[in-house]
Amino acid sequence: MVKYVAPECGKDGFTCPNCGAYAQQRNWAYREDATGPYNNSSGQYPLAVSRCVHCGDLTIWHYQDMVYPHRGSAPMPNKDMPPEVLKDYEEAAAILTKSPRGASALLRLGIQKLCVHLGGAGKNINDDIRLLVQNGLPVQVQQALDAVRVIGNNAVHPGQIETDNPEMAGSLFVLVNLVTDYMISKPNEVSEIYGALPKGAIEAIEKRDAKT
Repeated sequence: MVKYVAPECGKDGFTCPNCGAYAQQRNWAYREDATGPYNNSSGQYPLAVSRCVHCGDLTIWHYQDMVYPHRGSAPMPNKDMPPEVLKDYEEAAAILTKSPRGASALLRLGIQKLCVHLGGAGKNINDDIRLLVQNGLPVQVQQALDAVRVIGNNAVHPGQIETDNPEMAGSLFVLVNLVTDYMISKPNEVSEIYGALPKGAIEAIEKRDAKT
């Protein structure tokens, strides 16, 4: 997975909030006392624009604050994310720049719902992760789930983790996407390819496995 680089006004490259790709950005700005455009490498002007070289769409800024697109600076959600998780993800994305702590708490809720989607009971997120580990959950996915759980818990019950850090909160979006990709998208891709095999080949595989 490509590393997520949070959008920043005047930055030459970041993860585009429109297409989700890390791409070079063309930046310019307009001053209040003239027509411009002006170079916006410092992000000091009231109206600034970044154009993604990859998709061509615009990101619009008021000084350092992103005002378009409205979903905020979080990475695009995985296309296979369950609807109940996606709702929390998008709500968290909308408030990331204003309240990283609130976004972290929402993503923790989203992870709890994702665990239920994967077979957990939904009563205790820690127990659900333990059950998933017992059922063969890869250690990297377990660590991603626990990272979102612990940081999200600190957002609700302050502890040793600085949850008002936008970069820390932004990294949780990457982890939620990673878990969705590994546990939902990848199995779907494998099932689709396997299902396209000739019927005779699948029957032969099933007979082979039945013997074991």
